[in-house]
Amino acid sequence: MVRYASARAANRRTAATGGRTDAPGDADTHPKPDTSSHTDAARPDGGPRTATTTATAVLPHPARPPRRPRGQNRATALCAAALALALPLAACSADGGDSDRAGGSSSPAAGSVPSPGPATTPTADPAAYRRALTGALGPLDGALRAVDDARDGGPLGKALDRAAARADTAADALQSAAAPDDALAGNGQLVTALRALGQDLRSARGNGGRCATAPRVELRTARSPQSIKEAGRALAALGYDVTLRLPRTERAKHRRLANGALVRDGSRGGLGRLTVKNGTAGDAVVTLTRGGRTAFSLYVRKGSEATVGSVNSGSYTVYFTTGEDWNGAKSSFTRGCSFEKFDDSAAFRTVRVAGGTQYTVLTFTLNKVIGGNARTSTVPPEEFPS
Repeated sequence: MVRYASARAANRRTAATGGRTDAPGDADTHPKPDTSSHTDAARPDGGPRTATTTATAVLPHPARPPRRPRGQNRATALCAAALALALPLAACSADGGDSDRAGGSSSPAAGSVPSPGPATTPTADPAAYRRALTGALGPLDGALRAVDDARDGGPLGKALDRAAARADTAADALQSAAAPDDALAGNGQLVTALRALGQDLRSARGNGGRCATAPRVELRTARSPQSIKEAGRALAALGYDVTLRLPRTERAKHRRLANGALVRDGSRGGLGRLTVKNGTAGDAVVTLTRGGRTAFSLYVRKGSEATVGSVNSGSYTVYFTTGEDWNGAKSSFTRGCSFEKFDDSAAFRTVRVAGGTQYTVLTFTLNKVIGGNARTSTVPPEEFPS
């Protein structure tokens, strides 16, 4: 509540057969040489037709040869059969496997053709990437320089809009550019930073209204300029130049007037008196209007009170704004500001009474107090009196 007061108010099985391990169907492990001829059925003319097989000499072996593993017996039999059929292209290995399953020779003279390795894509041309950097960043650099040269107000706002659009265009161009392998990470970082810069430039522009932080002050807290510098250093270390003149910034200001200073003063000639107590977190300016005109505006620093006298008789609407950094040109604070008014009007009267003159003395407390008897409402900034 706000209060005012007046002077009035994944199996195998082995069978044991005397120390010999065989499986049904296994080939004889001691084959005899075959030197016979086989005669086929008689031909139609009565003459025999014979087919001669090639004999395979087998060297004598010990009475009890060493026992071979079961798998090797089968492999030996397979090799003997292969030799008997005289298939010159098939060679058996010691373990029974084909030495060349694709039909090729295992002879060193045959040689082998190495299979080609995976295809590789050539890296992008560094010179072409440098040209892409220059083409994308050049227009943006010019737009950022224009921001530095623009005057505050409308010209600066337009320059910020153009620079934001150029930042978006540069980000699109570099995102589609072919970057060399060593520059892929830096290029991606730069694209991200450029998009953020566009957003920050638009935010700094603001709406140009009251209680708007100066664009150059707003840009000082933006993260994107630092991100662009980091991406630029990473690319420059690889030989890729990133030239951008980032817009200058300004430190936040803390402008304020003296406590009790009249920001605006109209004609005063009455006996009324107004005292304002400011218990808010910021400085305040209290403005009284009558008939659409500003009678006066009083500056009250936070934690202080101030009094203005000679208030003319009449009914006044009481407005007040609080915040930090008073911008006299806009009649507004630039940070943390609010705009309000008291719902009830303030009446000042001066009357003559027996033995003297009676006049009104009012006290307004801007912060909420226990037992306060005045209510306030928020006012759009554009409706706050200058």
